[in-house]
Amino acid sequence: MIGNRGVRHSVAAAVGLALMASTVAAQQAPAVESDELHQQVKAQGERLNAMRSQIAAQMEQLETMRRTLAAQEAQYRELRQAVGLDVLDRQRAGNIRAAGSSATALPMPADAVAAAGPEDTQPVGQAPQRDSRPPEVAPIFDQPGVLTPPGKLIVEPSYQFGYSSADRVALVGYTIIPAILIGLVDVRQVKTTTQTGAIALRYGITNRMEAEVRIPFVHGHTDTISREIFTGSATDRAFGASGSGLGDIEATLRYQLNDGGADKAYYVAWLRAKSRTGRDPFEVTTDCVQRCVQNATGTGLPLQLPTGSGFYSLQPGVTWLYPSDPVVFFGNVSYLHNFARNNVSRTLVLAGKENLGKIQVGDVADVSVGMGLALNEKASFSIGYDQSWVGVTKQNNRRVAGSVKTVLGTLLIGGSYRFSDKRTLNFTLGVGVTRDTPDATVTVRVPMMY
Repeated sequence: MIGNRGVRHSVAAAVGLALMASTVAAQQAPAVESDELHQQVKAQGERLNAMRSQIAAQMEQLETMRRTLAAQEAQYRELRQAVGLDVLDRQRAGNIRAAGSSATALPMPADAVAAAGPEDTQPVGQAPQRDSRPPEVAPIFDQPGVLTPPGKLIVEPSYQFGYSSADRVALVGYTIIPAILIGLVDVRQVKTTTQTGAIALRYGITNRMEAEVRIPFVHGHTDTISREIFTGSATDRAFGASGSGLGDIEATLRYQLNDGGADKAYYVAWLRAKSRTGRDPFEVTTDCVQRCVQNATGTGLPLQLPTGSGFYSLQPGVTWLYPSDPVVFFGNVSYLHNFARNNVSRTLVLAGKENLGKIQVGDVADVSVGMGLALNEKASFSIGYDQSWVGVTKQNNRRVAGSVKTVLGTLLIGGSYRFSDKRTLNFTLGVGVTRDTPDATVTVRVPMMY
């Protein structure tokens, strides 16, 4: 019995110890799990702190880079202002250019415009100022499209060389059968060279108005070669005449009608008045007795060439310019009215004065169109066409025999090179495309702003 009771006590003790061990293990398990979780949270906290430190360092680097970039942008703007590229940016953005010479077009290249931002054209915090001046193009017509800045004076010396040749056949006689002429056949070849040196003064009255005075000095020379058939002459006869002196002084007033811009046309109205200060065709002596052709006496040509037209003229017109990147289209529309003269007379060799009465030369309607393109920041190129319609000449309210309406057409090619904001060289070549137009005309202008 005792042995069995001891065994039972031993089993009970073993069971108790097992229960106590399981209880202790159960109590220790949550403690172990809590330690592991704490370690994990601590490790994540350390990683977050490391990331925060890294982000702070990167933010500091970005701030340093931002300050460096701002300083470089300020230096870049100062450099552009120093070399004048900010002015060209404003011109390209609106196809306009601030104050400058009125001689050549210098739009900004497209790649430079793409690289330039709004902050490159105006200081930070300052609204951009819109320039209402039209774009400048290489001038190929007589009327410029860009007005002189207010208070500025442009002195423009110019030189023009013109050459023309024409053939004329005069038949004086009668026919006894078709294609058989009895009488005089006068064949003439006329070659004319004209050189004109001029000085033009343009002054800007306001931002939209300017006045111009042009004083020309003209030298002309004409060679006439003729051979009279059926008169026993087998050789050519040459006759030359020349003349030089002050030409017709002109005055022009121009006014800009609107504020244009990119893809919006500019309009400049102008009024030109021409005097007759030059020697007119009626003041020169003609080598001809009355009825000179019928009597075969004299040449019928003036002994000295005139330097003026002999008539007062008034010419209103409108110049338009249409910027369309990367070119500028432009043109003129005008009407020239010549005032009639009464009691006109001319001097003939051996015949004295001949009274011509009232003379009215034809008016002139003119239309021109062109296109300008900037090659770079200093050079530009223009091409255009000019056409004029000249009316008939009347004497004592009757049409002069042989006077007909004439069409003059000229193809114009021009270039411009800007030495500085105040000095520009302009070159224009005109080629006649109709029979009555001068064969070639070369014009050189050098506008200088003061």
